[in-house]
Amino acid sequence: MSRKRKIAIGAVVLVVLAIIASAVAGGGSEAVAVKVEEVGRRDLVARVTATGHVEPKTSIDISADVSGRIVELTVEEGDDVEEGQLLLVIDPARFEAAVDRAEAALSDAQAREAQARGNFLQAQRDWDRIRQLKEAAEGMLTETEYEQARTQAEVQEALHESARHGVNMARASVREARDNLSKTVIEAPMSGRVTRLNVERGETAVVGTMNNPGSLLLTIADLSVMEAVIEVDETDVPEINIGDSTVVTIDAFRGQEFHGRVTKIGNSSIRPRSQLQSSSEQAIDFEVRITLEDPGEDLRTDLSATADVITAVRPDVLAIPIIALTLMDPSQFERIPMEGDEVEQEEEDPPGEAEEPARDDASEPIEGVYVMEGDRVRFTPVEIGIAGDNYFEVVSGLEEGVTVVSGTYQAIRELEDGAVVSVEGQGDPTGAAAEDSEE
Repeated sequence: MSRKRKIAIGAVVLVVLAIIASAVAGGGSEAVAVKVEEVGRRDLVARVTATGHVEPKTSIDISADVSGRIVELTVEEGDDVEEGQLLLVIDPARFEAAVDRAEAALSDAQAREAQARGNFLQAQRDWDRIRQLKEAAEGMLTETEYEQARTQAEVQEALHESARHGVNMARASVREARDNLSKTVIEAPMSGRVTRLNVERGETAVVGTMNNPGSLLLTIADLSVMEAVIEVDETDVPEINIGDSTVVTIDAFRGQEFHGRVTKIGNSSIRPRSQLQSSSEQAIDFEVRITLEDPGEDLRTDLSATADVITAVRPDVLAIPIIALTLMDPSQFERIPMEGDEVEQEEEDPPGEAEEPARDDASEPIEGVYVMEGDRVRFTPVEIGIAGDNYFEVVSGLEEGVTVVSGTYQAIRELEDGAVVSVEGQGDPTGAAAEDSEE
């Protein structure tokens, strides 16, 4: 064998030995840098956040019941009004003429009724005389004269009855005409503020029909009781209950919070599913009304608002960071032996007994966290309760003081059960352990 070939073989052997030594020194794996946090007790508040607008609890839209030109307008937008106060007047000339016609028709009907009553009384007296003559002397009257008198009395009675109904109809026409005349004068139905005024003096008020809405003249609202009307996603509606406390922020009042309570939850969605082209194009939202406590005098209708509905409060409970919770496939949930695990396994399992198989039959992902055990992590299933702003409530699975991996998000996604980790800011725990052993 030549000298050059021996040198080449020796170099290859050295490279292989260097690779093996590096793998042994590194333990076969690279430590993942993570952040950790101890499981402690916190006060948690679960909330549902939604946006909407502010509007009065009670408001009335006033429209015209009769058509006509507005000849008098006594209020302006923003004015405070009292119940019964005059707001506007529609030209009454046409309706006054209608009242006059109806009253004249009533007088004519009453005259006709009086005439019919006189004819009826005369026919009744004639019938009574003929009947008495027939009873006194059988041969003085023919049967035809007798029947004609009776028929005449019955006809006049029917005409009198018809005239009486005519009077009633005329009276109804008078009431209708007077009612239409009264509708030309519009008064405030309640005390409040004119929050919207859509007409000016001289404009024509139009009455709505079945297919065409009438003109909205003005809106009066009671601003002493205000509501925040928010749109809540269908997934959050079951968590909200009547009486839940809320904190409302309004864009126009930065830095100021308004408190209130949920007073109404919609039973049907704001936009019915039948009106949506597909369920994926637009979410299904429900209307939730929040009555504000002490809204003040500066709130205006239609202001944009954001509400935090407090759905649950848990004081002094075990909590873990939201970012710490992760999911693991049941088929991958297998214990990787760590230091001390093998001894316990030999003591607990009888000789020759097979290891417990992985839970491949489970289909739901397992919720859990990675718990620090030395320089490694152990995946531990947990049961969580409510979610606060940054923490989950721990119902079972962990104890106070246990250290869990709390970041980063990418590191938690890449972790596996039994992986070697290093805590950020504390150096490599593997190296630290080596230094301790040398000392």
